[in-house]
Amino acid sequence: MTATATTASDTAAAIAALRAATEAALEAALPPETAWPETIHRAVRYSLFAGGKRIRPVLVLAAGEAVGAERTGLLPLACAVEMIHTYSLIHDDLPAMDDDDLRRGKPTSHKVFGEAIAILAGDALLTHAFQLLVSVPAAADETLVRRRLAASALVAEACGTGGLIGGQVMDLESEGRVIDAAALEQLHRAKTGALLAACVRAGAILGGAPPDELQSLSRYAAAIGLAFQVVDDVLDATENAERLGKTAGKDASAHKATYVSVHGIERARAMAEGLLRDALAALAPLGQRAALLQALARLIVERHS
Repeated sequence: MTATATTASDTAAAIAALRAATEAALEAALPPETAWPETIHRAVRYSLFAGGKRIRPVLVLAAGEAVGAERTGLLPLACAVEMIHTYSLIHDDLPAMDDDDLRRGKPTSHKVFGEAIAILAGDALLTHAFQLLVSVPAAADETLVRRRLAASALVAEACGTGGLIGGQVMDLESEGRVIDAAALEQLHRAKTGALLAACVRAGAILGGAPPDELQSLSRYAAAIGLAFQVVDDVLDATENAERLGKTAGKDASAHKATYVSVHGIERARAMAEGLLRDALAALAPLGQRAALLQALARLIVERHS
């Protein structure tokens, strides 16, 4: 089944269908809370099913389906990137990192389960993600195996020292320091943008996208990956905790380098709009097949939480 979108209501229904498919697949992919050791499975599920928007798995599914992939073949990757994202949030909230008490409107993992179990819950999610990525059906043909390995390598690279982890290091080291616009972009493209971009590109790889379409989707991915963090910076400076589901104003209080601190709110908003235009332009060669990806780009830039 492929999700398509032609009107606002179609778009909402298509995104809801992809989220529902992701929820069901995540539920099936994890041990129940009653499985040994129960504490870690409770902690894993507490954070994974805390009500996230599922933007990353939806991007995987939308990108893959845009180039002809079947949803069932994309769902392991969709689940894996959501597990990786959740692991990163659990660790990001730890006292040694951002020291946050609230995530998605609920107490953070370490507040509920303690720091040690929170660390292990993040580790468990990351480990399970790559188990899903490299587990292929026994009857899988060589093409599927090759595509799955290529997608797995891409996601791993996005999570490593050149991506998410490297960006987190740069974020920590930049606290209380003045950094220029180029360094700020490098930080955000790594910490947030790399995994978001990998969702699109890996989904397209699983779908067997030809080189020209993969190039278009890669340009789209780079634009929305950075736009997501620019908007996050604006929301942190302008929204309250109830709306965000996490502590508001944390970036400013921690003297973090953000698009708001470097460029100001209005300039940051204008930059997000410019990135949206870049993303939509990149999708033009795909025509109507990219309608849902267009809608997701607008959702990323125009969201309020």
